[in-house]
Amino acid sequence: MSRCSCAEHVRKLTQQVTVMRREIKNLRQQIDGSIRAHKKQMSSLQSMLTDCMKHDRLQSVSKSPSQNPSGMNQLLEQGRIHTLPIGYISSCFAVKNGTPRQPTICSSSRASLKIDPSVFNNPEHSLIGLEQYSHIWIIFLFHKNGQMSCKAKVKPPRLNGQKVGVYSTRSPHRPNALGLTLAKLERITGDTLHLSGVDIIAGTPVLDIKPYIPDYDSPKAATDKADSEHRLASCTDPVIAQEMELDEDPELLQTSSEPSSESSWSQRSGGKDVTDVLAEVKHYLTHGQLFSENPAEDINMGASECSSASTTPASPSRLRYGPESYSTIAAWVRAPPISPLDVRFTVSAEKELLEFAPCDSADSKRPRFQFLKGRDEAVSAICSILSADPRSVYRRTSCQDRLFFFTLDTADITCWFGDGFAEVVRVKPVESSELTDVKKT
Repeated sequence: MSRCSCAEHVRKLTQQVTVMRREIKNLRQQIDGSIRAHKKQMSSLQSMLTDCMKHDRLQSVSKSPSQNPSGMNQLLEQGRIHTLPIGYISSCFAVKNGTPRQPTICSSSRASLKIDPSVFNNPEHSLIGLEQYSHIWIIFLFHKNGQMSCKAKVKPPRLNGQKVGVYSTRSPHRPNALGLTLAKLERITGDTLHLSGVDIIAGTPVLDIKPYIPDYDSPKAATDKADSEHRLASCTDPVIAQEMELDEDPELLQTSSEPSSESSWSQRSGGKDVTDVLAEVKHYLTHGQLFSENPAEDINMGASECSSASTTPASPSRLRYGPESYSTIAAWVRAPPISPLDVRFTVSAEKELLEFAPCDSADSKRPRFQFLKGRDEAVSAICSILSADPRSVYRRTSCQDRLFFFTLDTADITCWFGDGFAEVVRVKPVESSELTDVKKT
């Protein structure tokens, strides 16, 4: 018995020593990173001081830029500009913990952005015409990074500890700490934008907003447009070309209030019409393969067959199915080494969630959401967040404590993680003092 207990004791001590060595290694890496960041900052400060002593322009431009436009232009050409936020986000996410890492993870999340009156005398004028767009790009600052240092290699949570270059990820720890996200524009009231599908926490400084235009921002739309122009240009039969123009005219496509079964089938099949699909089938049956070894041969063959057949074979790029037809991404983005988690609620958590009133409710006796429209939207948001596993790699792999806390709108969520699932055990209203602190930030 004594030998067994002694061996067990030695084994535990060995495990503790291993953990201590790992922690010491992490501390050394953090110290080395801090030293490198300190050296970079000192070098930057020295460079700035040298420029100020030589030219004495930076101070004069910062005091009266309108009186020295040439100095301002020189700083702009050098990329040394002083940015000012156009506004600050009000979001259903109060803290980083539990905030989705990408906007598509939680489509029911909501936020608002009010244009600061210090930017424009009439901030609502700057939003005229933006209501014609359904989505907008938001350029913001990662103001909660906690430090300015960054590393060339990072560990994305979806890679479960594997390192890749920082510029191949969307890590917030970057040299300039700038973020870019796509949000759905629900409506505009005066100088305020109401958004959904956001992944930004409350108080985030926004530097700029731009409309999302698929024709310019989506490789798929650009490829479809190029393919359409190629088919029209390669077809020598004026009758067929006219029919193709009519088929692709957006005004004619919108004349019918109810889409036909053929058009709805085309939408479900990735935007291809029946003519394209039949042409692809014919091409496959003729050549016995879906992709040609020589794309130029397919293009020439499509041009020659256009004048003699009523169907036009699509170009090789249109023969590629799925998102890969238009762009290429890292394989781990769509097939990460970690799987989505199942999300469940305890009976008590479901009852506590029912106590919350929607954001537009006039009931003052119940806790009320500020952004979410009710229980269903809250459940959808919680499931989306937990299914993607918001924990860091370190917490997921090294921490024994499986409890996890995060805030969604005006609710504090408590959950725990098991093998392949996350369970919500408590939902309670956020304290009024915490809400006040969030509004101040």
